Amino acid sequence: MSVAAVLSPLFALVALAFILLFMLGPMRLSAVKRGEVGPDGLLDPRAFPARCRQVANAFTNQFELPVLFYTLTALALFTRKADLIFVILAWVFVVSRYVHAFVHVTSNDLKLRFPAYLVGVIVLLIMWVLFALSILLNI
Repeated sequence: MSVAAVLSPLFALVALAFILLFMLGPMRLSAVKRGEVGPDGLLDPRAFPARCRQVANAFTNQFELPVLFYTLTALALFTRKADLIFVILAWVFVVSRYVHAFVHVTSNDLKLRFPAYLVGVIVLLIMWVLFALSILLNI
């Protein structure tokens, strides 16, 4: 697989983190300007309105499970173990993260958000198992 094909899902996931960050910044600034958060509250994310916390949580989520994806992508690229299956699974993982984030910042309905999260977990686990097997069995 080409480097561009392997890294494109990673770039899309990084874009999601920036999208959420650029949503969050103005929301927090507005809350401060409206006086909803005082100077003491700036150090406590719980001091912000619920909508800000909702987007902040979605942003924070991009630095939890996706860290394993970023690591795997770098390792797979470095070891030249990223094949078509890897890229397809990577895109499935990224789509699951976009769905998860979309639900998180809109309805935040756990009945929708959890399945998206679970799909991502399962796909990422499969990716790690396939990668480990390819390294350990020298496939």
